[in-house]
Amino acid sequence: MEKMEVKKGMEKMEVMFRRVQEADFTKLCRMLTVNGSFPGLVLRAYRGDTVYVNVHNQGNYNITIHWHGVKQPRNPWSDGPEYITQCPIQPRSNFTYEIIFSTEEGTVWWHAHSDWSRATIHGAIVVLPREGTSYPFPGPDEEEIVILSSWFKRDVMEIYNEAIETGGEPQLSDAFTINGQPGDLYPCSNLETTYCLPVQYGKTYLLRIVNAILNEELFFSVAEHNLTIVGTDGAYTKPIITNYIMLTPGQTMDVLLTTNQSPRNYYMAARTFISSPLPFHHGTTTGILQYTNCCHSPFSILQYTSCCNSLLSPLFPTTLPNYKDEAAALTFTRRLRSLASKEYPIDVPKNIDTQIIMTVSLTLLPTPEASCGREIGDRCSASLNNISWVMPYTAILQSYYRHMEQNIFTDDFPDRPPYAYNYTGGNLPSSLSVASQGTKVKVVNYNEAVEIVFQGTNVGGVGDNHPMHLHGYNFYLVGIGLGNFDNETDPKNFNLNDPPYVNTIGVPKNGWAAIRFRATNPGMGMVYALSSRKAYYLGHEYGSHSKEW
Repeated sequence: MEKMEVKKGMEKMEVMFRRVQEADFTKLCRMLTVNGSFPGLVLRAYRGDTVYVNVHNQGNYNITIHWHGVKQPRNPWSDGPEYITQCPIQPRSNFTYEIIFSTEEGTVWWHAHSDWSRATIHGAIVVLPREGTSYPFPGPDEEEIVILSSWFKRDVMEIYNEAIETGGEPQLSDAFTINGQPGDLYPCSNLETTYCLPVQYGKTYLLRIVNAILNEELFFSVAEHNLTIVGTDGAYTKPIITNYIMLTPGQTMDVLLTTNQSPRNYYMAARTFISSPLPFHHGTTTGILQYTNCCHSPFSILQYTSCCNSLLSPLFPTTLPNYKDEAAALTFTRRLRSLASKEYPIDVPKNIDTQIIMTVSLTLLPTPEASCGREIGDRCSASLNNISWVMPYTAILQSYYRHMEQNIFTDDFPDRPPYAYNYTGGNLPSSLSVASQGTKVKVVNYNEAVEIVFQGTNVGGVGDNHPMHLHGYNFYLVGIGLGNFDNETDPKNFNLNDPPYVNTIGVPKNGWAAIRFRATNPGMGMVYALSSRKAYYLGHEYGSHSKEW
């Protein structure tokens, strides 16, 4: 991966988009990339820096770039989602983004925010502590970026367009990758297509892990090694020792790994976490943790021989949960806590000004024809409070700023579902599966304390885990649970002392998640499901903006 260091006096970086063709089985057949790299370049900055990135679109599709996890205070124009905060960058055009880093510290990331181009256009952002300060944990000996990505043999934009035309399920990915390599467990793969991380015995490594995969939550583990979580989504956490982690699409985690095992080769591995009856990718991507200094380690001759034998099969992590281990996923999420120290304080809203209860459903949109590749004349969609998002033809932020709201969007997104029912029950009426459409936003006043309760549903019998992301903010995950949210009893168990401070969460299948934040970043934000499987039809999206300019 190409790295870009942000240094004093350096303010602009050229990011070129190209379309490339590959015939070798070790690479994607055709893909959009940044500067010819997959994953894309790593941006490195210090807390409080402002960075300018000049994006030249040399591809054949419109493109925008979103700086995922960067709050961009009072700077929504550079947030990136197409037709929300900007019109897309057309082929053979360019656009300069201003990236304002404020309180972020740790790992966040950047990605395309146009259709499915995010599959290959993405990379990590490392935000270091301010110069002259250090981490709130013992400094690692070395750091490494670990990006988990999707691999499609076909052009992802062709897959996207095909799904739009048919109204059916999009094609599953052909593989997952670790730093651009699928690992040696897929057909036609071998050690040459496997990412290898050379390590030395007795050192501590900071792994900056990004789930850039389009559609799947992932379990990740390293054989025989514990992981210590120290940060997530650009904010520090209380240290958590675990033998696996779970990341939803869009989540990042900072993890310490100490090389204290017998020197040899060990697999790092990631596989899908799935909670719905929908089809999913069954493969496992692997990388290799390879001890390299065994000749100088205090081990027996037998251990030395095993270590230095590069052909010795790596050990596989027995602690990697199975695909449908819902308990493992929920247990892991509930363990996360903010650091909440004197140096890194938190400010959880205790009194709420605006509460929004928002159902998250996989739904259908009626269509007049039955010729869209489905047995019934309905199109797959998704909805929040039974409303499926309609993409405007003019950027919402632009239309609001220039007082052009009429016929672009309406500000009547509801605070509650249109009707109450047993959201997670079985055999729900088929009428619940039909969503309405609209380009609706929710207006909140500056400095309001906002609570959003995401309520998963079992509409259509396809309850699922939903990864939800909020632009322009981190938020506090104050509660999470299974079943229907109870507005009387569940808030009594909220964690208001040290909840995790994140920007992306997974709403459990047939469950709920409650978040809180203060609306102190004027502009236009988005709340939506980051799983492109659910968002490709432009459902699961909801605009919000706080009023003050």
